[in-house]
Amino acid sequence: MSVSNQRCAGMDVSKGTLDIAISNIASQFTVPNGTDGFTQIIGELKKNETRLILMEATGGLESGVACYLQSEGFDVVVINPRQARDFARAMGYLAKTNRIDARILLQMSEVISQHPEREKYIRPLPDAQRQILAAMVVRCRQLTVMLTAERNRLHPSHPQSYESIRSIISVLKSDLTRIQGEMSIHIKSHFSELSDLLSAVKGIGAATVAVLLAEVHELGSLSRREISALIGGARVNRDSGTMRGRRTVFGGRASVRTALYMSALVGTRHNQVIKEFYTCLVAAGKSKKVALTACIRKLLTILNAMLKKNEAWDPMYHQPAS
Repeated sequence: MSVSNQRCAGMDVSKGTLDIAISNIASQFTVPNGTDGFTQIIGELKKNETRLILMEATGGLESGVACYLQSEGFDVVVINPRQARDFARAMGYLAKTNRIDARILLQMSEVISQHPEREKYIRPLPDAQRQILAAMVVRCRQLTVMLTAERNRLHPSHPQSYESIRSIISVLKSDLTRIQGEMSIHIKSHFSELSDLLSAVKGIGAATVAVLLAEVHELGSLSRREISALIGGARVNRDSGTMRGRRTVFGGRASVRTALYMSALVGTRHNQVIKEFYTCLVAAGKSKKVALTACIRKLLTILNAMLKKNEAWDPMYHQPAS
């Protein structure tokens, strides 16, 4: 059976269950979201000669089944929930249930299966070590948010609450330091070479290295346009007829963009390549915000090229031609 004729499946993932719809099969089925359920799914998919399975990203609930399916040789597509909802509205679906969502995801998977650039939607999922690192990065981010909130509460609070708030701050700081230490050890143990390549670029600190390794496992495997679009750093046109709309950046991985924003900001002061690029854009009349956004994109494409070619940072290579 050719790839274009193979059956597809849509899977709606929730905390306790997985709802599955398969091409040309009228009935849908539901299994537990766990190892036993995964085994049942594999049997049904193989019996029906299913090749491509599409599901939404659901805050990590999909990771287990997605990795399991990929390890069994299936093509797995994990999409942004907003894309699935937009597709549902375009197809005229207003109601939303698990079974309806599975059917919508099936229809979307059939569209992707016939797409001329089908392979770009089927990307390898993060390996186990990257998933561990991603969990630590997310936890550090959560602790930082909680720590900031407690610090902001301290001064406006009644003196009666000071001891409690300070106690929580102390615990959060201690836990944050511990996890950052574990994260550093994990990176040195499993991603030492990649970490050294990234860290050599001025502006890329330990926090940004951790985010890039954990949340952009595609870095070094995509084109410069694809990697920019992935993190939401590519300009989006908004034109219609004779109207030329303002170019904006939209979507993508916000946490990665935030990390690169700080790196680009540092780079405009201490990285000669980024500094000159930023200065040229501002001198050409671009606003500082637009220029900084362009620096984020340039920094990302440089890092992507370095990892793709496995080359060390060379500032002379990235200097503009005179």
